[in-house]
Amino acid sequence: MRIATLLLISALAYADGPGRIESLHAAKDFALTADPQSKAWKGVPGVLGENGPTGKPTPGHRTEIRSRWTKDNLYFLFICPYEKLFSKDNPSTTTETNKLWEWDVAEVFVGADFKTITRYREYQVSPHGEWVDLDIDRVNPLPEGGWKWNSGFKVKARLDEANKVWYGEMQIPVASINGEGGAPAKATPGAEMRVNFYRLQGPKPDRAGIAWQPTNARNYHVPEAFGRLILKK
Repeated sequence: MRIATLLLISALAYADGPGRIESLHAAKDFALTADPQSKAWKGVPGVLGENGPTGKPTPGHRTEIRSRWTKDNLYFLFICPYEKLFSKDNPSTTTETNKLWEWDVAEVFVGADFKTITRYREYQVSPHGEWVDLDIDRVNPLPEGGWKWNSGFKVKARLDEANKVWYGEMQIPVASINGEGGAPAKATPGAEMRVNFYRLQGPKPDRAGIAWQPTNARNYHVPEAFGRLILKK
């Protein structure tokens, strides 16, 4: 079984989804606002996630994702229309929320190790500013799924209930993203990372799943489906 697993990993080592997103360079780090009209985000082109994990359309949840980068941090902004929120009681913005994915959330899965694509990092933000980050190893899972790992990332959320849109922003230390052999990733013009974006939204039985690059599975943890993030000067 172990040999078969290693052969599978080798076969998938350079697998890739078709999606590409450019992350635009910023000369210096900036405060999080979760505002697409802010100076840092206005006019920055993004990509769209509008289908479920198997590729079927998810009406009413067309999500835009934008990205920027500095030498130290990677930024993401999610623009998330919704029909009905599903939130945790008494949300905490000062402590990490394990299993945040059981409620409404936006997610980034990212890694810069192109040889071992089953190792990557996961970052999540909720409409209320809750957060969780995880160290993912699909072959040898870490204790408790890796959620006790701490990246030092920051989040900001803003909820527009009148227009049924919520905004989630992340500032992720580049050094927290795993590069080749587990070394920290580096941010240089033209550098690439493997990435996918997801959302989970609304209560059951109508809970919606949104994926930028469909995984063709009910599970989001399908690294061979990840697209590419390109750091653009």
